[in-house]
Amino acid sequence: MMLETKVCILGAGPAGATTALQLAYMGIPCLVIDKAVFPRDKVCGDGLSGKVLTQLSRIDKGIAERLQQLVFKEDSWGVSFVAANRMGINIPYKPNYQKLPGEPRGFVCKRIHFDNFLVDEMKRCPQIQLIEGKAITQHTLEPDGYLLSDAAGTLRVKAQLVIAANGAHSGFTRDVANIRMEPAHYVAGIRAYYTGIGGLHPDNLIELHFLKNVLPGYFWIFPLPNGEANVGIGMLSKLARKKKANLKQMLLDAVQHDPVMQERFKNANLQGTIDGYGLPLGSKRRKLSGERYLLVGDAGFLIDPFTGEGIGNAMYSARMAAAQAAASIAANDYSAGALQAYDAEVYRVLGPELTMSTRLQKLIRFPWLFNMLMRLSAGNQELQELLSSMFHEVDIRKKLASPGFYLRLLLKR
Repeated sequence: MMLETKVCILGAGPAGATTALQLAYMGIPCLVIDKAVFPRDKVCGDGLSGKVLTQLSRIDKGIAERLQQLVFKEDSWGVSFVAANRMGINIPYKPNYQKLPGEPRGFVCKRIHFDNFLVDEMKRCPQIQLIEGKAITQHTLEPDGYLLSDAAGTLRVKAQLVIAANGAHSGFTRDVANIRMEPAHYVAGIRAYYTGIGGLHPDNLIELHFLKNVLPGYFWIFPLPNGEANVGIGMLSKLARKKKANLKQMLLDAVQHDPVMQERFKNANLQGTIDGYGLPLGSKRRKLSGERYLLVGDAGFLIDPFTGEGIGNAMYSARMAAAQAAASIAANDYSAGALQAYDAEVYRVLGPELTMSTRLQKLIRFPWLFNMLMRLSAGNQELQELLSSMFHEVDIRKKLASPGFYLRLLLKR
């Protein structure tokens, strides 16, 4: 069959779904195609920042309210950082939080549930046509639009504008935008689900541990509902290759032999398998648009290099892509020149944060520096509040990314 649409979105994950929802609430119809049939699992850390609710609220407050009522998520009130010297500090997303309804800036939710929630929201919108179980593999640019098709040619689409939102391994990103995976700007990650882990924080703080035997990577524990937790390791691909790291074995060794984790995991049980995935980082600026196309989310390599957050940035870029699509439709101009406004907007909004996070990512590679920061912050309320603010204040990250900041801390000490 041949379908015609002004906007075709490849991928129905958070980036694609958010783009479609924003277009729908603007009264613009679109076609969304995903190779999977939902609900489907997605290997991920499952952490969602306050950006998620913020972006959904800006589309329609009803969507954000329905997400807050979702029973499959766990509210999280902060982050626990533990350095290689075992010194740690709990940093709340909001100082002096009271655990009021709607107050948490983050939560943890398995992607099988979160992504399916967004798909259900799309199904509420008559302006969105969703096709599941079809993988678009052919992308042919013609004078009047893109001709898209699956490998068998059973689905053919003519689109004025293509929005690629089909993730880290997007064929469109690779074949059309000519963007390839670069080990220096890519994180290799593995994820497992465990039940019965001891010592979880009562306020569901997500945990980041910079264990000696895991460096230059980090070990995480993200609490989920019903006593379950997402456990994993992330490491820059360039460093993982250099170290010839077996991340799966590193995770098992940490759980079984690290003196602290061994005690916490003594009654824990692995649920299912240990699975790997990749995170395309926004540590390098890339061209996010071209003749009749836009790249959003992971397909545009927009993951935060320091926090590893991808979903919030994906949803930010998605709403910007929807705004650009609306402008292009109104002007009947889908040229590469016109679409460059999208790149400018993405990097205006997300660029400073990505730049600061890239600098922080590089500093974290020095264990002595992180050890020092934990020692100094343990008895310094002002520094603790500063660290708390870094999650939502780019200017704070700018301070933390400066080597002079740590020198001044030492001198004051």
